[in-house]
Amino acid sequence: MRFDLLHPRQQLVQIMDRIYRYGLTTTSGGNLSVLDENGDLWITPSAVDKGNLQPGDIMCLTADGQVLGPHILSSEYPFHQAIYKQRPDVRAIVHAHSPALVSFSIARQLPDTRIIPQAHHVCGQVGYAPYALPGSEQLGENIANTSAQGFDVVLLENHGVVTAGPDLLTAFQRLETLDFCARTQIHATSLGPVHILSKEQIARFEERPLLLPTFRPVSHSSPERALRQQIRRMVHRAYEQRLMTSTEGTVSARVDAASFLITPYGVDRKYLEVEDLVLVHEGRSEADKCPSRAVKLHQVIYAEHPGMNCIITAQSPYAMAYAVTGQPLDSRTIPESYVVLRNIPLVPHGQQYQAPEQISAAISAKSPAILIRNDTVLTTGASVHQAFDRLEVADFTAFSLLNALPIGPLVPIGEAEVEALESKFG
Repeated sequence: MRFDLLHPRQQLVQIMDRIYRYGLTTTSGGNLSVLDENGDLWITPSAVDKGNLQPGDIMCLTADGQVLGPHILSSEYPFHQAIYKQRPDVRAIVHAHSPALVSFSIARQLPDTRIIPQAHHVCGQVGYAPYALPGSEQLGENIANTSAQGFDVVLLENHGVVTAGPDLLTAFQRLETLDFCARTQIHATSLGPVHILSKEQIARFEERPLLLPTFRPVSHSSPERALRQQIRRMVHRAYEQRLMTSTEGTVSARVDAASFLITPYGVDRKYLEVEDLVLVHEGRSEADKCPSRAVKLHQVIYAEHPGMNCIITAQSPYAMAYAVTGQPLDSRTIPESYVVLRNIPLVPHGQQYQAPEQISAAISAKSPAILIRNDTVLTTGASVHQAFDRLEVADFTAFSLLNALPIGPLVPIGEAEVEALESKFG
C-alpha cells in the first residue's frame, strides 16, 4: 500500500487507529499532525474518541490561520506549531502516552535505543523536555527547543513522548520502536544489567545494506505464489501479536534448492504485500527490490541446512530481554517449550555480519532457535508454520519466566523428565 498517497485525513486516522489498538495511548490521550505542502496543518481534534476516529473528524489549521472542521483543535496544537517552526525538515508529529514510555518519564530516565542497532537506526538518541502545563506555550517551547537540537524523539517529563519525522509513517515507527525499547528494558531489569552496544557495533549495522546481483524472473511458479501468501500472512500475524515491529522482523522461505523468498528492507510490516517479497535465486535478488539486511545470513543457513525451509528473525520483547542482558533463556522449565525449542544458544553480537557461518553452526535439530546478543531471536523450521510456532513459543516462554521471577526461584524440570520428553517426542 502506498501510504504516502493517502490524504492527510486518512493518514492520521490510520495511524491513530494503530496507536490506540496497540495500547500506546488512551481514548482521550495523544494527538497527531501532518504539515502539508501548502503549509496547512492537519491535526486530530480535542475530546473525540481516539478509538473511533473518522476522516471527517480531522481538523485543519490553514496557513492563513483559518480553523476548518467540526470539532476543536487538539489542545496541544501549540507545540506542534512550535516544532514545525524550528524544524523545517519535519512534516509530521506524533504524541502518545505509551505506558512503558510514561513509566520512564515518571522515573525521569531515558530509554536507551542502543540496546539493538535497529532501534538506534530508527530513533537515534532520545531527547528530554522538562515538565510544563499540557497545552501551554511553555510546553511547546520546551519540546521545540529540545527538538531543535536534532532529536527526533523527545520524552516529556511526567507526560509521554513526542516523535517527529519527514512523514507520518516515519514518526509513528519512531514511537513504536521507542516503545519496544522501553518495554524490553523494563522486562530486562528483573534479569540483570542491560548491555548497551558500542558506537563501533552500531556503525557496523549502519553500513550500506548488502547489494546482491540482480535478475528478472521470467515467471513465478504456483508453489512460489502460494509461499508468498504464507509469508505475508505470518508477517501480518507476527506484527499484530507484537512479535515484530513495523520496521523490524524478517521472514524467508525456501522455494527450491536454489531459491528462497525473503521480506524486503524498508517496508512497513503491517502493509507488506505479496509483491513486496524478494525472490533470491542462486545468489541474485529480484530486480528493483531491496532484500532484508539479513539476506546473507539466511542464504548461509539455507546452504548449510538442506532440511530447513523457513527462517524468522524478530525482536519479540520478552525474549529480547534475555538477548540484551545475556541471560540464558531456559526452555527446560515448560514441557511444551522444551519439545518445540530444545536448547536455545546465545551467540555473540556481530556474528550475523562478520561470521554468519558461525550462527549457522549454532543451529541444529537440538537448537532450532537461537538468541543473538543485542539483535534478534532467530527461529527455523521445516515449514513457515513451524518456524513461526517456535517464535511464538520462545516469546511465550520468556514471558512466563519473567512473570515467575517475582513469585519465587525458577525450578526447571529434572533430567529424568527431559529424557522422557525426548523419548516420546523424538
